[in-house]
Amino acid sequence: MKLKATILASVAAIAMPLAATAADITLRFGHVGNPGSLFEASANAFAECANGKLGDQAEVQTFGASQLGKDRELLQKLKLGQVDFSLPSSVMSSVAPEFGVFEMPYIVQDREHMRRIQAEMGDVFQEAALSEGYRIIGYFENGFRHITNNTRAIDTPEDLQGIKLRTPNGEWRVKMFQLYGANPTPMAFSEVFTALQTKVIDGQENPYAQIASAKFQEVQEYLSITGHVYTPGYVLVSENNWQKLPEDVRAGLEACGTETQDFVYEHAANLEAELLQVIKDAGVKVNEADKQAFIDASAPIYEEFANTVEGGAELIERIQNLASGS
Repeated sequence: MKLKATILASVAAIAMPLAATAADITLRFGHVGNPGSLFEASANAFAECANGKLGDQAEVQTFGASQLGKDRELLQKLKLGQVDFSLPSSVMSSVAPEFGVFEMPYIVQDREHMRRIQAEMGDVFQEAALSEGYRIIGYFENGFRHITNNTRAIDTPEDLQGIKLRTPNGEWRVKMFQLYGANPTPMAFSEVFTALQTKVIDGQENPYAQIASAKFQEVQEYLSITGHVYTPGYVLVSENNWQKLPEDVRAGLEACGTETQDFVYEHAANLEAELLQVIKDAGVKVNEADKQAFIDASAPIYEEFANTVEGGAELIERIQNLASGS
């Protein structure tokens, strides 16, 4: 009955004029995070903030674990007005080329660096999103990514030779792992556990929060701490549908997009320590990879991005210059 009521409320919110009673506005937040994931905690914190601010004006309801669709489906459903918020990360590089800069290995140093990027360059990414009909109302995170597999410990890129590795649907992640010698296999996150369990793929790469909440430690033998990419998470809306919301509702939601970031970053940092231990306790063999070897091997992908994406060289330079806070 709750689902039926939510659908009816969503239809009413779209169909009725803005003068309709605010109680008719139900906003659906879909994401791919499993129970216990950073995505789930982040979306729930945003909803709690929004519902506190908006009172009886509107209600944000969250739907995790790909209940409302996988990443690409959620992007489509935003445009159709079937979902009001989603939380994409890597998939944004397929929405607009500018987001591919976050796929460059080791380009984001830490969360404070990401805050500076957001403050100094947020307009670049907002314009890129708007050009495709979306709007970013907050920056959360997916986190620093590491490699798990069932073949061998990964110390240098050469160790990835021939390993069939699941990646998200983003061209630069695929190019990166091809460069390292792996056999990258794009796949929806919800399909990864079964693919690992049935040995369709050898491994995958994700932050600890995604690895542990999806229970990949139950079907993986090795975890190699590479931290090869930091992926932001974007609180994304459809620009067309966003503009249909009352101005005060938009203001409250944007405020929560900003305010929830502190919780997300703090929670993410805590999860990194806690969940690494969870993975170790499951019997997974853990090693620290040679990050410099990966950095050295990554030069060609930086060069390709700079040469093929309009303004790519400038994006890379600006982000690198913000690493030290300069």
